[in-house]
Amino acid sequence: MGTKEEVRDRLSIAEIIGDHVRLSPAGKGRLKGLCPFHNEKSPSFQVDTEQGYFYCFGCKAGGDMFSFVQRTENLSFGDALRKLAERAGVTVETRYGERSSRDIYEVNAFALDYFRSHLAGPGLDYFHRRGLTEETIARFELGYAPEGWDGLLSLARSRNVPEKQLLDAGLLAENTQTGRVYDRFRGRVMFPIRDHLNRLVGFGGRVLNDEKPKYLNTPETEAFKKGELLYGLNFARTTAQGGGELIVVEGYMDVIAMHQAGFETAAATLGTALTAEHATLLARLDVHRLALMFDRDEAGLKATLSGLDQVVGSKLRVRATQVPSGKDPADAVMSGELHALRQALASGLDEVHYRVQAAVEKYGVDGSDNKRRILMELLPRMQNLDPFDESAREMRRLACEPLGLKPEALSDWIANKAKRKTLTDTHLAGMSAHQQGDNEMALLRQILLAPALLAKLDGELPWHNETVKKVMLAARGATTSEDILSVFRGQPEEQLLIRLLFEGRDPHSHSRAGVEQFEAKVVGYAAAAIDDIQSGRSIDSLRAEKEALTLQMVGAVSTEQRELLKQISELQRAIEAEKRARRMQA
Repeated sequence: MGTKEEVRDRLSIAEIIGDHVRLSPAGKGRLKGLCPFHNEKSPSFQVDTEQGYFYCFGCKAGGDMFSFVQRTENLSFGDALRKLAERAGVTVETRYGERSSRDIYEVNAFALDYFRSHLAGPGLDYFHRRGLTEETIARFELGYAPEGWDGLLSLARSRNVPEKQLLDAGLLAENTQTGRVYDRFRGRVMFPIRDHLNRLVGFGGRVLNDEKPKYLNTPETEAFKKGELLYGLNFARTTAQGGGELIVVEGYMDVIAMHQAGFETAAATLGTALTAEHATLLARLDVHRLALMFDRDEAGLKATLSGLDQVVGSKLRVRATQVPSGKDPADAVMSGELHALRQALASGLDEVHYRVQAAVEKYGVDGSDNKRRILMELLPRMQNLDPFDESAREMRRLACEPLGLKPEALSDWIANKAKRKTLTDTHLAGMSAHQQGDNEMALLRQILLAPALLAKLDGELPWHNETVKKVMLAARGATTSEDILSVFRGQPEEQLLIRLLFEGRDPHSHSRAGVEQFEAKVVGYAAAAIDDIQSGRSIDSLRAEKEALTLQMVGAVSTEQRELLKQISELQRAIEAEKRARRMQA
C-alpha cells in the first residue's frame, strides 16, 4: 500500500509549490516567493526543502506538500494524497467509502460518451440554432440524451457497468411502486457539469419542446452538490483569479455563449442563489470580485443584492448589472450586442453601496433612533476590522457620510463589543463628525460674551469650522462684543453672532454677585470647550495615524507587519488614555 511517506520521498515540495508560486533562493535549503493565500507585494512565504514544509510569515499559513495541495485546489486530504500519489507513481489503497466518488466520476464519463455519440440530429440542430460553433460544442462536451426509457441502461448492461453505479450517480431513476429502473435523462440536450478541478460530477439536461421541467439536473450525490458548484468555473477560474472578476449568469447557454464571445470568466449557479459554500470556494481560488448578470429588472437586481448571504458579501465584492434590452446573455450574444454587454459589465449596482443606500432610505437619518437602526442593520457587514477586508472598510466609510460620523470613531465603537450591544445616544454623539464644530461654536459663544478670554487661548487652534475661524481672526484685539459685531456689520456672519449672544446672555445676572458668578461661569465654559476641542483633535490625530498604519498592513512583509501591529497597539492605548482623561475632566 502506498503511504504518505512514500509519496513525500518521491516528490519535491519545491516542485509541487513551484507549480503555483515563483520561488527564489532564500538561504541554505530555503526558498521564498509571494504567498498564494493572501495578497502581498513583498515575499513572506518560505519553503524549507530539507524539512519539507512551507510557512507564510504574513498570513501564518503552513504545512507540507499535502496541505498545500489541499488549500490551493480545495481538496480533502484523501484526494490530495491520491493526486500526488498518481504524480509520484505510487498506488494508494482505496479505503472504505472513498470509492463511491471515484465510481461516480467514471460512470459519468461512460454516460458522457453515450450522450456525445447521439449528438447528431435534434441536439446538434438545437445548438447550431443557438449560434454555437463546432469548436464551442466540442469544448463544452455537449451531447444529447435520445428519446426512450432505457438507452443508457441497455448500453450499461452490455458493457457490464453495474446498475447500482448508474443509480448512485443519478443517471437512472427508479419507480418506487413497481421497482422499474429507467434512464433519468430522455429527449434532452445535455450539459456535462465539471467542478473547479475539472472532475465530471453530473449533468444538466434541457428539453427541446415545452415539456416540464424545462431543465433537469443530476440529483444530489456524493460528487454533485449544487450549492457548491458553478457551471463553467473549470474554464473561468484561471482568468478570474487574482484581480479578475467572475461573471455570474443564470443558465448553461448563457455561460457557453459568453465564453464563445470572449467573456471567459462567465459561470452559473445551478438553480440556486449564491451560497456561503460558493463564497468560501471562490475565496480559496483567489477570486474576490463577482458581477451578477441576470435578465431581470432593476427591482430584481436590488432584491438579489439585498438578499446576498452575509458570508458571501464579506468574502466577495459583488455588484449586479442588467442584461441589455432585457434579454438573457445568450440572446444578447446571438444578437451581436457585445458592445452593450461590455458597457453593462462596466456599470451596475455595487452591493456595498446598495446596502448602505437601502438602509438610509429605509430609516432616514433624522434623529438618533434612525441612525441607530441603520448602524445595527449594517453592523454584520461592517464589523470585520481586518485590514484585508476591503468591503467592510468601504461600507464603514460609506455609512459615515450620511450619518455624519467619523470613520475612526465608528471603527472604535465596532471594536468595543460591549458598546456594540447597546448603542446609546452618548456613543452616537461621540462618533459625530460635527462634534468638533459644535464645541467650536460653543467656545465662540463664550468669547462673544467675554472677549477678554481670547488672551487665555494657548496659541492658535486649527479651527475646523470656517465661520469660527473667520470670527476668531477678526476678534483679535477686541475688548467688547460690540467691537466684534462691528467687524461683521451687514455680513452673513452678523445674524449668527447676534443669535449666539442672545443664547449666551443670562437674564438673571443683574447684581454684582450675579455678574461675577456669570463671568466665572463663562470662563469655566470656555476653558472646558478649549480642553474638549484640543482633546478631540488629539484623539482624531491618533486615530488617523492608526488608520494609515492599518492600510500599510495590506502590502507589508511579515517583519514590517509585526512592527506595524506594535505601533497600532501603542496608538490604541494612547487613544484610550486620552479618552479616560477626557472623561475625568468632564
